[in-house]
Amino acid sequence: MPIYFSDQIVGRRRIDFFVAEAISIETKVHTDITNAGLAQAINNLETHRLEIGLLLNFGAPGLQVRRLYNNKLVPKTK
Repeated sequence: MPIYFSDQIVGRRRIDFFVAEAISIETKVHTDITNAGLAQAINNLETHRLEIGLLLNFGAPGLQVRRLYNNKLVPKTK
C-alpha cells in the first residue's frame, strides 16, 4: 500500500489485512491491547489515508476488538 506525506507517495508497506479497499485490520497477540499496538494501527490509517480500521487482539482470554478512526479524515461526533 502507498504511504503518503504532503500529498505525495513517499513509499510503500504492507498492512495485516485490507478489506473492501477501505478498512485496515491490524492483528496482535498480546495479553492486552497495548499503546504500541494502538499507535501502529492509527499510524496505518493516517499514512494510508484510510478513514476506519480495526485492531484485533487474539492473545487475551477473549478476543479484543477496537474500532479506530482517522481523526484527520473523519470529523469527531458530539
